[in-house]
Amino acid sequence: MSSKPISIIICCFIYLFNLSTLAQKNETKEFPKLSDTIPSEGIYNSNPIGEYNDAYYQLERLNDNIGLPPKEFNFTTPQATLEHFIISCREGKFEDAAYALNLNLFPKSVTRKEAAILAEKFYFVINQRIAIDWEGISDRLDGQVDITTSTNKNISGKPRRSVVFGEVALENRDAVLRLQRVKLKEWGAFWIISANTVENIEPLYAIYGPRKLDRVMPGWSKVGVLGIPIWKIIGTILLGFLGYLLGQFFSFFTRKLFLKSKKPLLKSIATKMAKPAGIVIGVLFFYLTLTYLISFSGSMASTLYAILLIIVIASIAWFLMSFIDYIFAYVTENRVGDSSLEENKHARMMMTYISVARRVLTIIIIIVAITVIFSQFRSLEKLGISLLASAGLITIILGVAAQNTLGNIIAGIQIALTQPASIGDTINIQSEWGYVEDIRFTYMVVRTWDSRRLIIPLKDVISKPFENWSMTNPKQVRPITIYADYHIDVQKVREKFAQLLIDSEDWDEEHEPTVQVTGVTEKSIEIRALCSAKDASTTWDLHCKLREQLVQFVASLNNGGYLAKQRLQIEKDEINKIDNY
Repeated sequence: MSSKPISIIICCFIYLFNLSTLAQKNETKEFPKLSDTIPSEGIYNSNPIGEYNDAYYQLERLNDNIGLPPKEFNFTTPQATLEHFIISCREGKFEDAAYALNLNLFPKSVTRKEAAILAEKFYFVINQRIAIDWEGISDRLDGQVDITTSTNKNISGKPRRSVVFGEVALENRDAVLRLQRVKLKEWGAFWIISANTVENIEPLYAIYGPRKLDRVMPGWSKVGVLGIPIWKIIGTILLGFLGYLLGQFFSFFTRKLFLKSKKPLLKSIATKMAKPAGIVIGVLFFYLTLTYLISFSGSMASTLYAILLIIVIASIAWFLMSFIDYIFAYVTENRVGDSSLEENKHARMMMTYISVARRVLTIIIIIVAITVIFSQFRSLEKLGISLLASAGLITIILGVAAQNTLGNIIAGIQIALTQPASIGDTINIQSEWGYVEDIRFTYMVVRTWDSRRLIIPLKDVISKPFENWSMTNPKQVRPITIYADYHIDVQKVREKFAQLLIDSEDWDEEHEPTVQVTGVTEKSIEIRALCSAKDASTTWDLHCKLREQLVQFVASLNNGGYLAKQRLQIEKDEINKIDNY
């Protein structure tokens, strides 16, 4: 890696630092300060809510400091009040927008100017983090949402006095943004942004207020494309490029540093983990600096931040999965023996444990990552709640659809615990014999003797019988069957077989040479010889070789006179007929 990209990174960091410092020294008046607009000290009045009513909140007082909303402002419905607030803020009329705020939880000393600043802060937060569902906000006086049946008749219900129009994370809780219907003494009922929501504006603005570069950029740089200032687009691209260079530099530096080490573990990390770590560092740098320096607003802001958060969580999950794969691969290569050897039972057992554990941990990481993503978005949480509401039907559908998959995953865990088959074992399953090559999430890969691959569902491995030739001892005994004439001297065959077995290098010498007459047919006798070797593959080769040699020996006796033959008895009359013919 040349020094030029490093120089670019350093220069960009210096430039961004200077901009941040300048922003701290000379904050522009375009955005309100991050410090509290409303003083924390002052005389706070008691809760003004009066007697209970289903249709509205009865108030004894409302905004004594700035007065009641002028008559020309339409606050009769939730949608009208929220539209007034948004449109007034969009036009820069923050004092008009402040009339939509319930300031009852603040001191009476709050001025109209301070209330306007509060409205401006709240508008910024809404623009940053809230995607308002206007269709879900009623435009009726009673706050109900019209529901029409197939007969085109509206369904009547109870009037609402509180409507939620957004939710946003605030420290360790969620701040719910509400509109409330209130009634003040002899005045009619109208809608206003709730006092509890207004009370949360300051802490929300402290978290989601304008970033460093937002405050320092001059007015001419606010010219934008599709509503986005051009400097934000350029700044985002620049930060992305810096994140890429930082990731590449981190990978390069880690690889150079660890490759100099004499420890195999560090060298292995340098070659296999430097790149994933660099990618995670670059993504985290981009996300953190973008969040700290640049703020996006409008309808695309919540989508952008959601996508960025998903990318960050996904990259961290991918790094953890890569790290787990690396750890298990390192243990397999350096701490586990040769599992290809039939007699190495411990190595095969460890390979099975590692294979299943790696996949189980991968599933856990994926589930945790998805859970974290779901927990960050209220819309997804609502989706989850509505799914739980119909849990009966969903459970049945998922149970039927995922029955085989879940069954195979559970079967994989059973195989790891009970060890009916391990990686490297020689098995005979579904009339095929081969070697267990891998155990995946839902299936087992068996490499047959002719290098084909059998894919066996793990449920079949658990529920159906099969032969494991390596389970307790890889050594194997195989029968050799030949057929010969009744007149053959079996003792000669027995002696010849013993000599052939002794001369063979593959014989394990654990089973004595055995030759027996195991059957008789109308044509021949059945002679069975038993041979043994260290493993199934060697035994098969020995079995084939000895069978060939025994057949050759029987054929050489009495010029083939002891080979199996079919006998026919011909009567004298039949002979005469043949002679006359």
